[in-house]
Amino acid sequence: MKYAEELRHGTSIGEWRQGIDVDRLRAERQEKARKGLRDHGFAAILAARPENTRYLTGLKGPEFQPALWYTLFPAEGDQIVFHHAGWIPIYPAEAPWIKEWRLARAWFTRGPGEEASRLEAERFAREIKQELVRMGIQNEKLAIVGFDGLASQALRDAGITVIDGWPMMLDITKTKTQDEIECLKMAFAATDAAWYRTWELLKPGAIDVDVSAEAMLAAHKAGIEDVPTGHLRSGSLTFDRGFAGTGRIISFGDLVYGSFCGAKYMGYNTCYYRTFSVGKEPDAKVKSWYSELVDRLNHVIEAVKPGNTTADAAIHFPPASRWGYKEEAEVLTLEIGHGIGLYNYGYPIINRQWSLEHPMEFEVGMTLAIEGREGIPGEGGVRLEDAVVITENGAELIDRWPRDEILVAPHG
Repeated sequence: MKYAEELRHGTSIGEWRQGIDVDRLRAERQEKARKGLRDHGFAAILAARPENTRYLTGLKGPEFQPALWYTLFPAEGDQIVFHHAGWIPIYPAEAPWIKEWRLARAWFTRGPGEEASRLEAERFAREIKQELVRMGIQNEKLAIVGFDGLASQALRDAGITVIDGWPMMLDITKTKTQDEIECLKMAFAATDAAWYRTWELLKPGAIDVDVSAEAMLAAHKAGIEDVPTGHLRSGSLTFDRGFAGTGRIISFGDLVYGSFCGAKYMGYNTCYYRTFSVGKEPDAKVKSWYSELVDRLNHVIEAVKPGNTTADAAIHFPPASRWGYKEEAEVLTLEIGHGIGLYNYGYPIINRQWSLEHPMEFEVGMTLAIEGREGIPGEGGVRLEDAVVITENGAELIDRWPRDEILVAPHG
């Protein structure tokens, strides 16, 4: 496997060398979004949910409930950010690239009751309509993404032509800019600190949740901004996908795999699996499983290149019947490739369930996570997941934690 170019910088910013250019990152994302709106025939997009709002605005916000804040992003002119109570008094001074600010409306998934929620949604729709009128685009199509049905209906009742904006957002985010790719590299590099801590701490008698917590703390110290719960599965729970966070005591000879997914650097996600053997070299059967898995993912990755489609890669995943399953849905998210970035399951998807009949074309600049597993239900198994960026010459690995063999833990 070929690796992508190494990072030449860390998380700190210095005027004396080029690192991630956040001004360029925001500007290029917004330029792609405006082009997407024009190409799809939309006058604007109204977007909630962090993967959408971060992409369009370069801002963060509260996410403890859906759609607490949102942006109205037009194809022409300045966007308007509707931010949440508590944030809006202080945020404008921190984000001078946003010129227009308003207070957001929210109804907490109808927590106030049906009538109060409906009335608040009507206020929300009236305010959006006022801004569209001010822009002179009230009679044109408005894409909407990340809102509930109450919001969509209120906008329609206000006389706005509302169109589903998810396909457009997935389309404009499927390829990544230089700075986005650097953000992903940084996320995976920082998560390697979690793998190293896991490798240090896994031993007979260790508690899975304790090791996970220490691993995530190491990732945070290395630069991860949003630290998820690190999931370790061990023993018989390693196949197909057993429960995580059980407080299980690790035993000598256990297989343990970690799923360190959703660790974010500037919003860009990891999806990252590795397998360890505790206290001893894995036996011949386990080595055979892992060798087969590495070989499989290598073939998938080799097929991920410009000019090919997801069907060309998906044929290297075995059919679900290989494990005695009746349909491909039974291995959904288990044998798969998926777009990764601010969206953790963006374009394109690679699997036998969809790709063979509905192929998607690979493009330069796409970033994907590719994963698989092997084993026996009730006995145990192994997992591996890599992240790649597509270049003119094919897919290059972004992640750098050892992948070709199962590491024995603890190290040293």
